[in-house]
Amino acid sequence: MTAAVVRTDHLALAAWHAAAPERWPVAPRFDATERWYQRIAAEFDHEVWLLTWLPGQGTDLHDHGGSAGAFHVVSGTLTEDTVTSPAGQPPRIAARELGEGAGRRFGGQHIHRITNRTNRPAVSIHVYGPALTAMTRYRIGARGLEITALERAGVQW
Repeated sequence: MTAAVVRTDHLALAAWHAAAPERWPVAPRFDATERWYQRIAAEFDHEVWLLTWLPGQGTDLHDHGGSAGAFHVVSGTLTEDTVTSPAGQPPRIAARELGEGAGRRFGGQHIHRITNRTNRPAVSIHVYGPALTAMTRYRIGARGLEITALERAGVQW
């Protein structure tokens, strides 16, 4: 007899957390100098983060160190830029706008950046499984996708 593999539905978890702010252990905060984030739950197979985004705030291109996950927009609108690499062509950015109530799953090799390109604040819930241990930062340079930094949990964030 073999054991069944149970996959965590990261997007369903993000939506569940987003639907009940009264369950959050902290209230969202906004910081004019940098994007605010706080881990709000941790389980054996995933962790949940609450993030806020003032207009213009965003991330660099990054991955999640092999963790899969999802995010759900609680309020406002966020733009996700993903890296596409058509065969034999240089990497390109494809943008997707996600408004309130929208969400997105991603696999462990996903590279993206998220930005608030509107004039309204935004709040989002992010779920990663397994918990984040590292994030690699990237840029698109003359030779394609280039690593700019490797960050470790507990050290850089």
